[in-house]
Amino acid sequence: MELNKKALAILSAAHFMTDINQGALPALLPYFKEALTLSYTTSGVILLSANLTSSIIQPVFGHLSDRRPIGWFLPLAPFIACLGLSLTGLISNYSLLLICVIVSGIGVAIFHPEGFKTAYFFTGDKKATGMSIFAVGGNLGIAVGPIVALTLVTSFGLKGTLGIIIPGILIAIILLFNMSMLTTPVESFHREKEKEVKTPLSRDQKISFSLLVSIATIRAWVQFGLVTYIPFYYINYLKGNPLYAGKLVSTFLMAGVVGTLLGAPLADRWGHKKFLLSSLILSFPLLLLFYYSSGFMSFIFLGIAGMVLISTFALTTVMGQALLPQNLGMASGMMVGFTISAGGIGVTLLGVIADTWGVPMAIKTIFAFPLIAFGLGLLIKYPLNKKTGGV
Repeated sequence: MELNKKALAILSAAHFMTDINQGALPALLPYFKEALTLSYTTSGVILLSANLTSSIIQPVFGHLSDRRPIGWFLPLAPFIACLGLSLTGLISNYSLLLICVIVSGIGVAIFHPEGFKTAYFFTGDKKATGMSIFAVGGNLGIAVGPIVALTLVTSFGLKGTLGIIIPGILIAIILLFNMSMLTTPVESFHREKEKEVKTPLSRDQKISFSLLVSIATIRAWVQFGLVTYIPFYYINYLKGNPLYAGKLVSTFLMAGVVGTLLGAPLADRWGHKKFLLSSLILSFPLLLLFYYSSGFMSFIFLGIAGMVLISTFALTTVMGQALLPQNLGMASGMMVGFTISAGGIGVTLLGVIADTWGVPMAIKTIFAFPLIAFGLGLLIKYPLNKKTGGV
């Protein structure tokens, strides 16, 4: 089966437009805080509301997606995500602001399970490569989101958020015009699935999938932990230049976008599990080299570490789908939504470590996480035998 670049490009563009909202919201918080005279806590609740709705409920929509094909989610989701956030700049009431943010979060939550499931049918034999084309749209959307939000607000004031509705409308129209192509293989899969005798998940499937979710969660802890604590380390602890810290974080995230695209073909060639284990074990020395380097070399080592670590983002989703082939939506929702929301919990735990033993200890704790994930990865049975659910 051939990789369908057109379908994946359209889905990736939709992923990009949807995830712009996730990247834009944190950049808008200072403006909401000033406009509505909020405290830091109430400002934080805005982000928490978005995270709870956009990430944690993804498996619920994944479950719905597995029960029946819901192709109309594809154009509806990015439109809702953009609509919710576009209205935030027009709101002068805190409760209504939270409702708008929650609506945007629901749009994000609806899109990901259906999007990842649909993309699966266009990846052909190169599963990781195809999925990386879809996944990188989201990575870029999150990276570009702050720039889009700040450009609109600095140009037009807080009401400039209304401009975010434009990409939502555009991508909804593009998806509607391509609905037949995108939904036909999904509907065929569901018809075939209804004919099959439903078998319960095997012990190997349950254990291996749980281990994979744990690994993806730990990777999210590393990613979010570094994005959060590199600024704390360089600004608060070393009393360095805030701009320097910001450039380091941007380097790490953009290198991850590159890694997502470059790593997937290698994973298809070398084997999924082998590539996953290699990336985890390599991340440890690269992060140590970053910590003990300075100047230009810090950017080099952190960039390579970001490339290696985040290169498995699409891969773990593909592995999850392979382990639960009859529950593609649920597998996608768990591997993306649940693990990202759990990543936020990891940052909270790192905060306890930083408060108790200092920021350097929190950073060093982050460096140990890939080793733990590597140990769990050794226990995964992958790929599973299609007939028995065993090895």
